[in-house]
Amino acid sequence: MSIPEDFLKQLEQYSELSHREKEVFVEIFGRSKNRVNVAQELNISESNLGTCLTGIYKKFCITGNGPVKESRLREYLSKRYSQQKPSGDLTKDDIYDSIDTLVQEIRKQIKLYIKEKCGTMRVLDMPKPIKLTGKQGIYTNVNILEEITGRTRLKVAELIQNCDHDNFERIGLSRVKQKRVLGLDVVQLYSKLMVLGKPGAGKTTFLKYLAMQCIEGRFQANRFPLFITLKDFAEAPKQPDIFQFIAEQLLSCGVTYASLTVEELLRQGKALVLLDGLDEVREEDTKRVLRQIREFSDLFHTNQLVITCRIAAKEYTFENFTEVEMADFEEKQITIFAQNWFQLTDPVKGKRFIQKLKENKPIQELASSPLLLTLLCLVFGNSGDFPANRSELYQEGLDVLLKKWDAKRNIEREQVYKNLSSQRKEDLLSQIGLTTFEQKDYFFKQKTAEAYIADFIRNLRNSDTDLEVLKLDSEAVLKSIEAQHGLLTERAKGIYSFSHLTFHEYFTAREIVANSTYKNLIKHINEKRWQEVFLLTAEMMRKADDLVWMMKIKVDGLLTQDEKLQRFMEWVNDKASSVETTYKSAAVRVSYFVFTDEIMYEYMFENNDAQSRFFSTLALEIDQNLIQKYQVNELVIDILISILIDGIMPEMLNADTKLYIISYTKSQKLKLVSKTSSPQTNEHS
Repeated sequence: MSIPEDFLKQLEQYSELSHREKEVFVEIFGRSKNRVNVAQELNISESNLGTCLTGIYKKFCITGNGPVKESRLREYLSKRYSQQKPSGDLTKDDIYDSIDTLVQEIRKQIKLYIKEKCGTMRVLDMPKPIKLTGKQGIYTNVNILEEITGRTRLKVAELIQNCDHDNFERIGLSRVKQKRVLGLDVVQLYSKLMVLGKPGAGKTTFLKYLAMQCIEGRFQANRFPLFITLKDFAEAPKQPDIFQFIAEQLLSCGVTYASLTVEELLRQGKALVLLDGLDEVREEDTKRVLRQIREFSDLFHTNQLVITCRIAAKEYTFENFTEVEMADFEEKQITIFAQNWFQLTDPVKGKRFIQKLKENKPIQELASSPLLLTLLCLVFGNSGDFPANRSELYQEGLDVLLKKWDAKRNIEREQVYKNLSSQRKEDLLSQIGLTTFEQKDYFFKQKTAEAYIADFIRNLRNSDTDLEVLKLDSEAVLKSIEAQHGLLTERAKGIYSFSHLTFHEYFTAREIVANSTYKNLIKHINEKRWQEVFLLTAEMMRKADDLVWMMKIKVDGLLTQDEKLQRFMEWVNDKASSVETTYKSAAVRVSYFVFTDEIMYEYMFENNDAQSRFFSTLALEIDQNLIQKYQVNELVIDILISILIDGIMPEMLNADTKLYIISYTKSQKLKLVSKTSSPQTNEHS
């Protein structure tokens, strides 16, 4: 079929062709001559003719192989000609109007498909899918870091400058100081985006959310969304290119002339193309997929493209793409996610979940990962609480990251070192955990981590002992643990840590139990940073009797060496003996000891700024822990007053300070009375 030359010469692409390309274009598509005749007519070789056609196809954004391109372009031109006005005069306004109309038609046709593919999520052991958006949606807005954390040039000292290891608190290892930007804003800002993130960071969920927002007209309503799982694309029969894959996707949605339609819309930049999971593509398919993405993004460069990939996966460089990183959840996001999760089943349980998280800092740390937060919600939803044995919960989280997350999605990843099973990876991480924790190395250099890995590999049966091979293997293992499981993560260029302090403590305890090195553990009994390790070790042991006995002996030894501690224990015993109460004497002694412990900690060890921290701790103890958690009674208030004015306090506080504390404590007592008594009783008080 010949297409009128006047029409062909009105097309905007025609003006972009070279003189020779215009001649070839008109001869083949305007006069329906075959290639041999055109070559003879224009006195050029078939090779030069092929070069001209390649240039023509590129200007019209035609993809494919050989004769397929010519038939595609002819089909495209025929459709464009059939859509022109009766007068035959095509203006830019006419073209743009018809394109916008076509976009809206496509959006209607693919809406159901997008909702089915992107409107729900189901991970781990969820019994059924849950909605992503809408009033019943689980989605929580994500934040983006515009600078990749692992590429920042910080030193270890800069990473730990805010941590006081002697008075150890929970270190927010996942806390990043750089500015966070709302995910939607970043996509709006950059037309070509590579979103990197740790395992379970919510990358796929974010792309699904973008697709849903687009199809519902809340984001880039002038475009239509294309959601492509790159693993599915890579393993599709006959290995289609991305354009063909998209055309088949639209054809399945009932789009007529799908190939022509999508080509025209892509050429006009009317698609939001979402390519998910570059790291999930099999090794043998990677080069082909990378080439396809580059060709597609070059050919249809006016479209919006977003690619997701795990951080620390192989270096994939795409020109003109901006690389950003998914930020961990902050406390506010964790709360919103939990509220969304429990809103339909049990909102009260949702509030309890949030409260329990705040009371369990090590567990709360894990919630910064959306995947682990989902696991915590599932566990809490079943039992209404977190397991008393926290080590079992942490092991379940590790199983998710080491095994289940990929297995559930049928993803097979390259095993960079064949002898490292999941069990051996845990053994390796345990060795690294204990060694670094003992040395207070919460952050350690890449070379140090690789040396630990090399030592571990060297001791495996049938391992290669060649130093150069070991060096290469250890580097590959480190990167695979980061990319595939996210348990070690690069905090700055060349500096690593465990993803969560909770896992660092868990692996430390695991190594202690595996080797029964309890005597070494006991040495740290008076170091606050080892508290969780002691608890986890006791939980992992079949019988913790021996450990507890060793702890008692160590504590007795400390008491004989410390006059303050002896005086403190004598004071606790005397005060408990003098109290008239129905409680058992042991319980009263424990009450004095527990309530005094936190309040007096700063003074007993004479740390800097003790007085200011004392008052803040006092307020926290009275207002939160005692009244809300322990349901304060008269005994507790009396204990507090005794703590403040008796025993070890007088030589540390002047008279004015003591009066203030007594006044404050009594005011809290009045508050307690007002909460628990009738109006008449309050008035009498």
